[in-house]
Amino acid sequence: MKAFVIESGELKVKDMKEPEAKIGEVVVSLRTAGLNHRDLGLVRRHGDKPEALIIGSDGAGVVESISEGVTNFSVGDEVIINPALRWYHNSDAPPKEFDILGMPDHGTFAEKISISVEQLEKKPGYLSWEEAGSLPLAALAGYRALFTKGGVKQGDTVFIPGAGGGAATYLIQFAKSAGARVIVTSRSKDKLEQARKLGADLAIDTSSDWNEELADETVDLVIESVGRATFNRSLGVLEKGGRIVAFGATTEDTIDFDLRQFFYGQYQLFGSTMGSREELREMLKFMEKHAIHPLVDKVFPLQEAQAAFEYLAAGKQFGKVVLKLGK
Repeated sequence: MKAFVIESGELKVKDMKEPEAKIGEVVVSLRTAGLNHRDLGLVRRHGDKPEALIIGSDGAGVVESISEGVTNFSVGDEVIINPALRWYHNSDAPPKEFDILGMPDHGTFAEKISISVEQLEKKPGYLSWEEAGSLPLAALAGYRALFTKGGVKQGDTVFIPGAGGGAATYLIQFAKSAGARVIVTSRSKDKLEQARKLGADLAIDTSSDWNEELADETVDLVIESVGRATFNRSLGVLEKGGRIVAFGATTEDTIDFDLRQFFYGQYQLFGSTMGSREELREMLKFMEKHAIHPLVDKVFPLQEAQAAFEYLAAGKQFGKVVLKLGK
């Protein structure tokens, strides 16, 4: 089968052995797979190891075969893959055995994958393959950050720096569906306009003076996934006693902030990453109830996976970048 791999420090499309289902696993013939910023850093993390690793966390497809002990799925079922491995119940933090699909295990950028049946969910029927394949990682991370950690409620004002990323497009829709007022930022006029169309109540230029732009706003909750480039500016517009949830760092990881200003402001800072299967199932029900669709920016064939990576790295997208893997 064809797969997009890291091999000896390089990304390439190559032929890989077809997977076989072990006990408790199924083989899924993948139709689509979504790219995430996590994927961009895997080359560095994998290093120059000669063994080819299939990367990718998100995916959707059709069950091709099942192994002994699998009773809740059948051949022909349409499924999405939950990339949060071995995290089943909502908890303050993931269990020790938690990992994310795509390293060290083979991931979804391939024509087929063998995976534990515990990591499968039925594909929502109202979603296209492109939407379903780009759904789990970013949407689940955003859902946990917004609801479980951020405690968003009707009437809150939520501030989301960086409007173009896949997680941000979910956050806008989730927060609006929860009855919140949503404010976003971007350097791109086009992305600001698209964010407004998606439901953002206010969209401001990233390079503007946020304190001036938001002088008449009361920001109750900040969802931060940019990192060093925006963290202190985000904290600066948060209402005293407000909540800030950090679940990503697309710029530098390390930040400095004024601790005295922080504790005088009585701010609440939460870390978040991914989410449990319990939260994923809640999220899928929430999405169906509110008819929320993943926003797909561009679809690439598997053979053009390198171009898809370059497109994502350049930050050109508004929404998700997707690989088309099967028929």
